[in-house]
Amino acid sequence: MNHVHQIEFQSPIGIVEITGTDKAIRSILFSEKSRVTMPLSPDSPQVLKDCQQQLEEYFQGKRMDFTFACESAGTEFQQRVWTALTDVPYAETVSYGAIAKAVGSEKAVRAVGNANSKNKLSIVVPCHRIIGANGKLTGYAGTLPRKEWLLRHEKACSDNQSV
Repeated sequence: MNHVHQIEFQSPIGIVEITGTDKAIRSILFSEKSRVTMPLSPDSPQVLKDCQQQLEEYFQGKRMDFTFACESAGTEFQQRVWTALTDVPYAETVSYGAIAKAVGSEKAVRAVGNANSKNKLSIVVPCHRIIGANGKLTGYAGTLPRKEWLLRHEKACSDNQSV
């Protein structure tokens, strides 16, 4: 049986809680805590160390994709949606409808939104890049101000890369 580990670190937009086993990350979620109570320790599994380091690099604008192992539990439909989310390029946005079309269920826009809300791998499975058909920011489990920050951050970093 895999032992589950949890760490937290302070990001520019709040505390990030990382949960994983010795082999894979299971969740990356924003916490509403006011301070870190479970920091990375020397005996934390390597995958948690890699995850925190890569997320810190992301927040510093030095990383656009992630290489640590992840695993997520969900229905077949949710898994298809989450896979489609990972195809949305860094600093770009698509609509819920476009994701529904990508998973072969064009009319399942609400179901895509629901699957999006159940994504436990924030940033890595970039549900923050999904917006309403009207171009407006809509629901984000990590709060709309964080979604807005992440999109602005990626755009700024992307613009800096192309200079």
